[in-house]
Amino acid sequence: MLKKGMLFAIALVLALVLVVPASAITWGTPDGEGHPYVGLMVFDEGGRPAWRCSGTLLSPTVMLTAGHCTYGASGGRVWFDADVGAGRPGNGYPFAGGTGIEFAAIYTHPSFNPNAFYLHDLGIVILSQPVDRGFGTLAPIGLLDELATKRGLQEQNFTPVGYGLQSIVPNPNDIQADLVRYRATTMLIGVKGTFGIPEGVAVVFTNNPGKAHSGGTCFGDSGGPIFWGDTNQIAAVTSFGVNPNCVGNGGGYRIDTPDDQAWINSFLG
Repeated sequence: MLKKGMLFAIALVLALVLVVPASAITWGTPDGEGHPYVGLMVFDEGGRPAWRCSGTLLSPTVMLTAGHCTYGASGGRVWFDADVGAGRPGNGYPFAGGTGIEFAAIYTHPSFNPNAFYLHDLGIVILSQPVDRGFGTLAPIGLLDELATKRGLQEQNFTPVGYGLQSIVPNPNDIQADLVRYRATTMLIGVKGTFGIPEGVAVVFTNNPGKAHSGGTCFGDSGGPIFWGDTNQIAAVTSFGVNPNCVGNGGGYRIDTPDDQAWINSFLG
């Protein structure tokens, strides 16, 4: 289930080498219950399921995701099963009325611009009922700047987690979408910006689909957390890719900045 406009964006990136909304974990490792507070989110448009993303519980009712996921949505719901596909049709996915937890409110960063989504790619969802599956936390402010000055250290490992496409190939019938929560291991490349994205906004990571126990990100469901190493500290949310075949590098929207953390914390009380 690709977000509306995704096929156009993929065509655009082929012609202009621009960044496009992304991502799911490709060729990573099934997460099982490693990150039970990461959920598969379905967003409605006009009252019907329209696209999916991933998100992270920050409190019993507050979830963090990407702004291009929340923008334009009329409602939605989330599942926290490690394998949402295995629960169909009993869980109701992707519709309301099953075991998914409905959204009570949806917020997009006030400076979000759909024509330059990567500049403020941040969204918050409030759940209609509390959930206690553990929680993600916000990484220390300035973490990525600090790590970017270091080289060859284990601390530069990051763990993106999400649901969705496992591969994207020229034949659309061969696309693999398991609806399973996966995790990958990526390495920090830099925070100086990429493809016209200014410094201080994005962070770029390696993207290694096909490499066992490594993995990367691809099209399908953005907004998933990018954890620092093996911690539950979220340094960024998965935001964009720079290649339509899910090779090369993947990018996240940084949340280790004072203004973004102030906005997120305004929902946490």
